[in-house]
Amino acid sequence: MELLLDILKRNGLSVTESRKSILALFLQREAALAHADIEKSTNESFDRVTVYRTLQTFVEKGIIHNIPTTDNSILYALCKDNCEEGHHHDNHVHFICTDCEKTICLEDVTVPHVKLPKGFKPHHAAMIVKGICDDCK
Repeated sequence: MELLLDILKRNGLSVTESRKSILALFLQREAALAHADIEKSTNESFDRVTVYRTLQTFVEKGIIHNIPTTDNSILYALCKDNCEEGHHHDNHVHFICTDCEKTICLEDVTVPHVKLPKGFKPHHAAMIVKGICDDCK
């Protein structure tokens, strides 16, 4: 609970029940969460708009980051400590288990540098690896 309050206060956010509940989910889980997962998992009954706004605020503040999926939905995962408002530094690989369908941030596996043609400037690179996770092997 202390870590949760510290994260909210450090990012200049007021402490609300929705923010506490949603941030607690990210701190408890290893895998990324979808909007629907969060709605189902919170003990409180927050409406969709509250959940959406809380997620957007957390993304903007660098608390969580988006993970694009192949079906154009969005997953969210807790950021590393070096992310900050407006600057995400989540240059790591995302692993999707083909058995249990969990998406996990592999913090120690960085996205390799891609040499682009002259005149191209990258802003962000993402890498998704699919396979069997440690729990399912």
